[in-house]
Amino acid sequence: MIEAVASLLTGPVYLSGENVECSITFTNPPVPQHKTSQSYSDGLESLAWASAQIHCQCSTNGKVTHPKTNTLAAEELSITNKDTSFAPCRGENGHVVLSTKPKILFCDLRLAPGESRTYVYREILPSEAPPSYRGQAVKYSYKITVGMQRVNSPIKLLRVPFRVLVVNGLPDISVCGDSEDLAPSNPFLETEEKETPLDIALQVLQNITARRTPNFYNITNQRGKVVRFCIFKNSYKLGEDIVGTFDFSATTVPCVQFSVTLQSEEEIAADSRRWAKQASAVVSYSKHHEVCLNLKYSQLILPIPLHITPAFTTPLVTLKWRLHFEFVTTTTALSQQVSSDIKSNMWQGPGSLDIETMVWNLPVNIYPTTPSQVAQGLQAQTKHTISI
Repeated sequence: MIEAVASLLTGPVYLSGENVECSITFTNPPVPQHKTSQSYSDGLESLAWASAQIHCQCSTNGKVTHPKTNTLAAEELSITNKDTSFAPCRGENGHVVLSTKPKILFCDLRLAPGESRTYVYREILPSEAPPSYRGQAVKYSYKITVGMQRVNSPIKLLRVPFRVLVVNGLPDISVCGDSEDLAPSNPFLETEEKETPLDIALQVLQNITARRTPNFYNITNQRGKVVRFCIFKNSYKLGEDIVGTFDFSATTVPCVQFSVTLQSEEEIAADSRRWAKQASAVVSYSKHHEVCLNLKYSQLILPIPLHITPAFTTPLVTLKWRLHFEFVTTTTALSQQVSSDIKSNMWQGPGSLDIETMVWNLPVNIYPTTPSQVAQGLQAQTKHTISI
């Protein structure tokens, strides 16, 4: 028996365009001391070959119909796999939307008892790769599949899942890199290492999310002004806090309470919808709730979870993010009652109020953060093992 152990060298989270490295170790366990037969002492364990490949699988529910382009691509891939011995997507649900070329790790590997060999599989994720996503109607999942086979035995597959983040709207990295070669060089200075595409992506990401441009919104209804809301920026990274303030000091409509919820909006592409008027799927995450009756000022601190998927767009689905506000206002006059109660140094809330509820949605931009920070919030299995 040979044991194969695969582990990701730089963690389970990657940005598109980044280099993925996976270590695969094949071990022939040592002979137990109580086993003294000739077959254990002299026999070698051997494998005919092993190969590795990255693929992204897309699975959907009954609310999605696949466009013809995706269907044809999946059919072509399935035909190719039938003509080869290595089918990494065998047994997987859905269809393949991205697949790298398989790389051969070895041919004819022979291991003596107690001996092991380690191979490192390296592959660059395509920049056009979709992100990992587990939505209501669509799911994108990534795996490294290691295929191996003994002579005259069935193929065994070892799958290593990982997460991919995508930064949308980045400039062309190749254009940025060429400009460095044209700059004058100083022979007396040490040569600095060029920035990698990952460094450039993280720097652009930092510049986008660090811009603080306060925006003010006067929220009103038919009877007048409810509150003045201020948000300090509209672009955030995973793990950040959305911070804002509420100003009730110059309002004409009393607000009893409010809530703010971070929501995702999943919209299926028009040519992939099961029904023409199919509504978007909305999912709520972190929420802030507060009773604000007679308050002049309040604040909002809403954390962004690390496990969510930043905004993205593919030919099949678009994911957007928003803040969903709910304000509960009252038509009951409270000014006279409050002033009289203050003189007696005691105030008690009214037993009943005539209320109205209004909602408001504010779009926000959510971007990825560093893969190492996201990996800290995940409880992902680091090693995957199979026996052959």
